[in-house]
Amino acid sequence: MNVVYLIGILLAVVFTVFGIMVGININPGQTPMFDFTFTPGSLWNFFDFSSILIVLGGTLAVVIACYPKLAKSIPTHFRIMLRAKAFDPNVYVDQLTELAQIARKNGLLALEEKANEQTDPFFKQAIMLIVDANDPDRVRSILENDIEQTSARHQEVVAMYERGSNAAPAFGMIGTLIGLINMLKGLDGADMDALGPNMSVALVTTFYGSFLAHVVFNPIAANLTARDEEEVLCRQIIVEGIMAIQSGENPKFLRERLMTFMNQKQRESSSEDGQPEPAKGGRKKRRK
Repeated sequence: MNVVYLIGILLAVVFTVFGIMVGININPGQTPMFDFTFTPGSLWNFFDFSSILIVLGGTLAVVIACYPKLAKSIPTHFRIMLRAKAFDPNVYVDQLTELAQIARKNGLLALEEKANEQTDPFFKQAIMLIVDANDPDRVRSILENDIEQTSARHQEVVAMYERGSNAAPAFGMIGTLIGLINMLKGLDGADMDALGPNMSVALVTTFYGSFLAHVVFNPIAANLTARDEEEVLCRQIIVEGIMAIQSGENPKFLRERLMTFMNQKQRESSSEDGQPEPAKGGRKKRRK
């Protein structure tokens, strides 16, 4: 579970609601200096059903109109975003090192059994391409094209949520204009005391649009982009590892080369998990 995303969204909602209900007045030179007011009823000032229909309905309509095939997969996108880290480069480095050891001992054909155990279809395809003795250039071309096409599909999904992020404030402004037009049309002979409440109703759609864009759509797009980068990194590691295995590279050197794809923190995590700790106390004294 992507707990950080959920915590961030929850905090955004909590701080917004807290800011609506709580007022803090500063009184310099007086006692008390800070005067707190708590008015839960002020939340009703930010609820308007017509504004919700304009902003939420209009934004979803634009997203569906622009991306009709992708819109039906929105529940899947949420599952991917909320899922814990699915692509760990350290895991792939360990598996590729193991495959390299098997290939050096028993040959490439011995990797077929390992390929059938893989749950990642890209990894399985990569192993089978070298098991079938395909040309190395052909193998690399197929795998790199697969990475490019997969990333392009992911970026199209991200673009859908970025479109929603752009459309939500626009519909918020549309709702505000609608409210202002209706309010100005009814000013002739109207009660001027109602001007303030009517103005607040007209402006609440702008609040809805900004909130929907920056608390809903933008975080989703950012999280899906991060997921795409994680997957692309792991697939690049697979490609380099598979090509090295096909060429018969030493497993130790292969591991060192694949580790260069990761940042320092990931490398340290890998060494802590898979390598023995250095001996403490320094060198032993030689006997005379």
